[in-house]
This record gives sequence, C-alpha cells and structure tokens, in this order.
Amino acid sequence: MEIRKNEPMKNHTSFKIGGNAEEFCEVSSAEDVVCLIDYAKEKNIEYTIIGNGSNLLVGDKGIRGLVIKLARGFDSVSVRNGEITAESGILLSKLAKEAYRHSLSGLEFASGIPGTLGGGIYMNAGAYGGEMKDVVTSVTCLEDGKIVTKCADELDFGYRRSAFTGKNTVILSAVLALDEGNPDEIKAQMADFKQRRISKQPLDMPSAGSTFKRPEGFFAGKLIEDCGLKGFKIGGAQVSEKHSGFVINTGGATAADVKELIEYIQMKVKEKFGVELKTEVKMLGDF
Repeated sequence: MEIRKNEPMKNHTSFKIGGNAEEFCEVSSAEDVVCLIDYAKEKNIEYTIIGNGSNLLVGDKGIRGLVIKLARGFDSVSVRNGEITAESGILLSKLAKEAYRHSLSGLEFASGIPGTLGGGIYMNAGAYGGEMKDVVTSVTCLEDGKIVTKCADELDFGYRRSAFTGKNTVILSAVLALDEGNPDEIKAQMADFKQRRISKQPLDMPSAGSTFKRPEGFFAGKLIEDCGLKGFKIGGAQVSEKHSGFVINTGGATAADVKELIEYIQMKVKEKFGVELKTEVKMLGDF
C-alpha cells in the first residue's frame, strides 16, 4: 500500500480533468481502508473515497487531504446459488460478465455502465429499466469505524440515491441476488444495450456520462436541445452533438469550463421551461 503525493486526478476520472490530490492511495483490502482512514484522522486531514471516477468532476485546484481509491485490486467476486458476492471496487461491466458466465440474469442493464459496484450502489445506478436496487440484497460497509452489514430494507434506494449518498460511509462489498437465465438471451440483451449506447451516446469523448438527473416528467437532453444548446461550448467543454444530456471534454477542457457550462445550461433550462436540472455528476475538490 503506497501513499503517493500530488497525484494528478485527471488520470483517475473519465472526464480526464482535475488537479492533484495532496495524497492518494489505491487499496486492495478492507483492512487497507481502515488503516488509511485511521491515518487521515491521526493527521487531522480530510479523506475522500472514489471508485473508477466515471461520475466525477474534480476541481482544477485539486483535492485536499487523502484520496482513497477502491477499484482494481479491490474487486474479488464469488458466485454461489444464484448470489454474487463482490468487493465494491469491481467494475459493473465485469460483474455483469461474471453473471453471464454463470447464466445469471438481472445485471444486463449494468453491462455498459463504466463505474464500480460501490459507486453504482452509492447512487443507485441504472439503465434501460434496471437499477441496482433491483438486485442488491445486502451491503457491507465501514460506518463510524465499524464494519457493519445492512440488509435491503436499510439501503433506502431512490432515484440516483441510496442510504449512503452524502455520507462518509465506505461501501466495502455487496451481495446481489439474480435469476437463472438463458445464456444466449443474456448475451443478446447485453449486446442490444451496448449497441444502443454506441448509437446514442458520445462514448468516444471524455465525459462523466449523463450530466443531469432526469427531472420528473421530462428528459434532460430534450430540454437542453430545445434551448438550442446542442453543440454549445465554453472553453474545451461542450454539450455533445450526439446526445445533449452529455457534457464532454473536447480536449484541454478545465473543470472550470465544465462547471461554467453546467451552470449555464441550468440557467437556460430554468429560464425557458421553469425546470431545475440537478447534476448527476459529483463535483469534488477546489475549483
């Protein structure tokens, strides 16, 4: 376990944007997490938990304190009697493939989501009619210095939120209950979702996925397009011409560019439609 100084966060986000973390460490066990949090408390510094960085915008001035990354190395998985137990650093795409390998259905929707299991649970990630709440039966986490397990009815899943949202609780692992399925049908469903993503989303450009949550009764991308903002740019940040619900980094965008563009979009949509767009992207650090 190596703590690195002044680690560029642009190397750890799908936006490819972000200043340095004062201190940074990737973990490979729950014990590492406990030790690092103790270390942060002893030094009286802030600590931030991240996964694959696929839903993050890190400020240009970086992140103070310690960043703890739960991703590769914290991704063990086991399958037994239709249940998958996995550490929170595993990619959802890898987890979906593992389910398919065991002819288990229910995770097809997650096969194209670029985040980790922990991040997916934290925000109740979903796509194509499926959400994490549909399959997660328990979560083991580090809460107030203790490792505890929470059952499904304690997870308080809602639209892009969970009982963990906004808290310092660290998701360590989870159990998912899936159904026996036909491997050919599972594979075909995953291929269909992949093709839909490729055809409709700007997967070839750095972004943090859907920038905004879906406002009730509307689609964020449609509202943004109807404001005439498709292709609109501020610095290196642009509203995707392929899907207006995505803000992309066209090359050299700063976090300030992205933040300014997000705020401009919110203002224009509010002016024209009276709808308040809330971000799905999580902003970290100093801008």
